[in-house]
Amino acid sequence: MTESYGGFWRRSIAFFIDQVVLGITYVLLLFAGGLSHVLGKIAGGGLPPDVSPDAVSTAAAVDFLYLYLAAVLVVTVLYYTCLAGEAGQTPGKMLLGLRVRPEAGGAMTFGIALLRLTGYLVSGALFYLGFLWVAFDPRRQGWHDKIAGTVVTRNRGDADLP
Repeated sequence: MTESYGGFWRRSIAFFIDQVVLGITYVLLLFAGGLSHVLGKIAGGGLPPDVSPDAVSTAAAVDFLYLYLAAVLVVTVLYYTCLAGEAGQTPGKMLLGLRVRPEAGGAMTFGIALLRLTGYLVSGALFYLGFLWVAFDPRRQGWHDKIAGTVVTRNRGDADLP
């Protein structure tokens, strides 16, 4: 029996679903961080007389931005490496009946999932050509799949969406 690989459109829709899930998470992080920033301002009381309120506001905004971007990076890495490393599927892939697995067989690991995520940078670096490669490759591998030595397969019994 031949193996059925996840096609370009099915994988694109799964990726879009994952981006929606992550986007909602990012908004929640932004809201929680903004709320804690405002509550910290309220609880912080007054400023010393020699400190400009504008300087404090700007520094606090920059600090908040750095913390938020670090949180987004951590959440993204955990989302893709933990879910793909543990189950071989993100929620988008689960909904579309796809699974990531090592090309040589065996189980997915967190290391392979992290390498695959790092490969996303390469796939997206040149006009997303590494992602578009999935549409033309006989095994439907993007550059990130080739880097990590993975393939995306379809679960049996799924509808015939490419």
